Amino acid sequence: MRIFVFRSQSRQSLCAFAGDMTGGRLPEKFGPWRLVTTVPRGAALPHGVPRLGIEKAIVDEGFQLYRIKPTVAAD
Repeated sequence: MRIFVFRSQSRQSLCAFAGDMTGGRLPEKFGPWRLVTTVPRGAALPHGVPRLGIEKAIVDEGFQLYRIKPTVAAD
């Protein structure tokens, strides 16, 4: 399965994996959504996320949300 990675424009730390390039099943309340990248079939997902769980969520729900932790600058 090809997986599409989106980022919420209203909540910068919120991202999503989806099964279609339009993000048509992503929650509107967190939109608008911007397509960030496409992950080819069988390739590793960003941030070391386990692919099988994400694929199951996409089949079951159409998407999987995730948050990016803010980075802390080193002193």
